[in-house]
Amino acid sequence: MRMIVAGMGLALAAPVLAASPITGRWVTGEKDAVVAIAKCGKSLCGRIEKFLILPPGGKDQRDVNNSDPAKRGRKLIGTAILYGLTEDDGVWRGQVYDPKSGRTYTSEVRGKGDGSLEVKGCFGPICQTQVWKRAS
Repeated sequence: MRMIVAGMGLALAAPVLAASPITGRWVTGEKDAVVAIAKCGKSLCGRIEKFLILPPGGKDQRDVNNSDPAKRGRKLIGTAILYGLTEDDGVWRGQVYDPKSGRTYTSEVRGKGDGSLEVKGCFGPICQTQVWKRAS
């Protein structure tokens, strides 16, 4: 009887150990924008929803630093800065675009137990991590 009860306790605890959901609205680590992460086709993506600190071009800021000249005229609001995110054992892997540098990096995104989101961008072995908080 003890083994059955112990097994039931582990089964009930499993959802607590599951990866935190990453979908929703998030304030970036620099607290300059809100990014909405949602389903985009077969993967997840995160689009700039609004600026909390207005960039030089204001709400109409364009993607002027993009390495692709054809994309430099697009508005940053609505631009996917996280894309191609697919889950692999609680870690979401894909790409992250930094509009300040115009560069794209490989990314890993994890939901943390405290309700925050860890967003890591890497170029080869060099990585930088930000912690994003849920937007209210």
